[in-house]
Amino acid sequence: MRITRKQFTTLALAAAALACAGGAAAQGYPAKPVTFVVPTAAGGTTDLSARMVAQALGPVLGQSVVADNKGGGNGAIAASIVKRAEPDGYTLLMQYSGYHVISPHLTKAPQWDLKDFQPIANVISAPQIIVVRDGLPVKTLPELIAYAKANPGKLNYASSGNGSLQHVTGAMLEQQGGVKMVHVPYKGTGPALQDLLGGQVDLTFGTAPPFMPHIQSGKLRVLAVTGKERLPSLPNAPTTAEAGYPGVNATSWFALFAPAAVPKPVIDKLAADLKKVVEDPAFRKKAEEQGATADYLGPQQLGERVKADYANWAGVIKSSRIEAE
Repeated sequence: MRITRKQFTTLALAAAALACAGGAAAQGYPAKPVTFVVPTAAGGTTDLSARMVAQALGPVLGQSVVADNKGGGNGAIAASIVKRAEPDGYTLLMQYSGYHVISPHLTKAPQWDLKDFQPIANVISAPQIIVVRDGLPVKTLPELIAYAKANPGKLNYASSGNGSLQHVTGAMLEQQGGVKMVHVPYKGTGPALQDLLGGQVDLTFGTAPPFMPHIQSGKLRVLAVTGKERLPSLPNAPTTAEAGYPGVNATSWFALFAPAAVPKPVIDKLAADLKKVVEDPAFRKKAEEQGATADYLGPQQLGERVKADYANWAGVIKSSRIEAE
């Protein structure tokens, strides 16, 4: 297909206009409050991360930043809202890795695709912990496996939804331990935590922040950490490798994404301001106290992590025989 000089000039002018529009958008950004759409109910690590970042980012941006919980659909409700939002940088997705790189493999009729979003920055990372209700007669991970073998099908575990990282972690533990448990999906960690405290479920997997107060009060018991190292906030909790199950290894990350068409200058500004927030010593200390790590990755690095994790979890799901809904 040949392009005339007139057509070329028109395309060049259009491209220049778009570039100018993007630059102007960045210069005036933000001119109003920014919203983080959160794909979970209140109370889980995604929600806590969103509120922690929003509180710290507001003064840096010079505008208020609010968290809006839109849980359900394994993150699809929130993702769909942000996908359809005006691409101006005022509506962003505070995403949980399980929903971003695991759920797509387990959804028969997806409402969004990775290409619908562009990465801004990773802000928090945290390993999963294995937590049981206080009344369950086990104190270590090997004791949990022994109990599950002695009581096949009796133990149930909560997750934040089918295909969530908690669900996949549970499947990995079943596979590694040679046991079978009943999976009970919830619409987020918050509701799952409430039923765990109430004794309706026996155990769950999740990042430490929402569980810490209840572990410290003795209402819940942590058996192991699914990362490579022990958590400073839970020094007595062994890693799954130390407990004899090195194959149970799962770490969550929490990151901000924007609609695909948001101008690059806006993305760059958000990424730079988030870097200031995440690398602030006070923010890092607060994250560590919660059992998480302040972990900044810029747009390119986050994009690379998404691609790598998406491919990795596809293999885990296949080997764990988790079926799509």
